[in-house]
Amino acid sequence: MATQIDKEACREAYNQVRDDNTDINWAVFKYEGSMIVPAGQGTDYEDFKKMCTDDSRLFGFLRITTGDAMSKRAKFTLITWIGESISGLQRAKISTDKTLVKEIVQNFAKEFMISDPRELDEDYIRTELKKAGGANYDAQAE
Repeated sequence: MATQIDKEACREAYNQVRDDNTDINWAVFKYEGSMIVPAGQGTDYEDFKKMCTDDSRLFGFLRITTGDAMSKRAKFTLITWIGESISGLQRAKISTDKTLVKEIVQNFAKEFMISDPRELDEDYIRTELKKAGGANYDAQAE
């Protein structure tokens, strides 16, 4: 059966992460059968990481504040998490299903595909986003 996505519910979760007037800085989209649906959102990055288990495959949309002495700005990232216990067929399918998610999650600075929990380190994600962010005035201070 072809994968579908709950566009309205996923769009609402996406917009809450992008909204500067909320504290929500992540949303997760998971499989419920052959449907991709919002599966949680929050303000604590550690809570997002706890959803990335060995037996899960999900998409995470995150807001991470980057910046330097001159300016702070929100950067967004799309993380595709594939747990170590996910079968080969499901691993292959997530790549094609990601196009459904990208119809809703359209604005992000960098995309990650991760299956090793160590790569979910918040400082690593922040550093990679900073590299994608253009001007870095902190480099002048070093």
